[in-house]
Amino acid sequence: MYRSVLLFVMMLLSACSAAAAQPTSALLPTRAVVAGISEVAGIVGTAVPPNNLPPTWTPIPTILGSTPAPQDTPTPVPLESPAATPFLPTNTPRPTRTPTPTATSAVIATATRYISQIPTQTYSNELGLSKLGLHVIRNNDARINEFVRVGQPSVIKAMDNFGYVAEIKALSPRTIVVGRVNHAAQNYAGTPEDAARDFVEAQLDQYLANPAVDYWEGWNEPDPNMNNMPWFTRFEQERVRLLAQYGLRAAVGGFPAGVPELDEFALFLPAIQTALEYHGILTLHEYSAPDMTYLYGDPLPGYPAYPDRGSLTFRYRWYYKELLEPAGLVIPLVISEAGIDGIIGNRPGPDGTGWRFFQNYWVGQGWGATGPEAFINQLAWYDNGVRQDGYVIGFTVFTAGGLGQWLEYDINEILPELTAYVVSQQ
Repeated sequence: MYRSVLLFVMMLLSACSAAAAQPTSALLPTRAVVAGISEVAGIVGTAVPPNNLPPTWTPIPTILGSTPAPQDTPTPVPLESPAATPFLPTNTPRPTRTPTPTATSAVIATATRYISQIPTQTYSNELGLSKLGLHVIRNNDARINEFVRVGQPSVIKAMDNFGYVAEIKALSPRTIVVGRVNHAAQNYAGTPEDAARDFVEAQLDQYLANPAVDYWEGWNEPDPNMNNMPWFTRFEQERVRLLAQYGLRAAVGGFPAGVPELDEFALFLPAIQTALEYHGILTLHEYSAPDMTYLYGDPLPGYPAYPDRGSLTFRYRWYYKELLEPAGLVIPLVISEAGIDGIIGNRPGPDGTGWRFFQNYWVGQGWGATGPEAFINQLAWYDNGVRQDGYVIGFTVFTAGGLGQWLEYDINEILPELTAYVVSQQ
């Protein structure tokens, strides 16, 4: 099965490369269907019927090479694009990979001033509910639960401490919860199947003790590259199967911003197929800096530029348009970390990591009258885009409940404003 899928992938890449020379004139993907409030399946030990799917994405065929079935999708209403192709500094290298955070990460100054891409479109309730959710390290602030109670978010990402997740579900039954347990060792040693068994065995007690978590992620921000992607693909396939034995569902991938490249992601398609067979999802991270529109409209290596994709934010559209949609493998997606991360190399703007460092810069660029307003305007721009993609369950802003180095990213203080934004989109 794996060899046949890999052969199909190689043929698909060849076809996609040829097709890429003809950019489509459509700026917007399929519009998301308005989601309703519904009970979320996923009780441990309970079989999940094929039609019991998360409430915020559009189901499609899951069999490789199958013909998509007709769907009752509302006729798309013409909407203004999230933004036009941004002005990019001519002397600024365009990264396609996000470096791993280190204490010594440095920002390389650029000679040409970067001009932010400020959105001008009106946000429309025709897009359906907002898909903005929270990444939560610690539930240490009453405003987190208030965001959930009032905003009824599409998704929450929980880390390590899962005791509050049942309360989240009680406050908002429609909210999908993605969980991840920190795991120090992430290496491509031994056989991937043995590594997957060791990984699941080490975390299984926490999985079983927290049945309110809908999907469990594996590794955090792997970047396997071409050499290790076949190993990682088998690792994820085995992890999906092992979780299924306990009535649990997996979120595969977990890739960081700016990776993988398309030829690398093509090797991951067997894991996507396995995840679909067991009702799993795909997760990945999307960050940018100095603002969330930086490198939006930027091409990937070997492909032309498109106005509705980027090499950092909206990178996921490359995977879906070039690989997953042609293969009939459109899997539900959660962007399980999103926002501003200044560790991106070769970029303009001020030094810094989390969103707090960029507030004065954004005000100067015209994003808003205050730093929080400017940040929320960017998140609204991103939300307006992902709401046009029916396969996206939602995205989680990094991070509520920050501690240590993550205090630079902490969003607790702007949770009332985020709540007001999400409610305004209802």
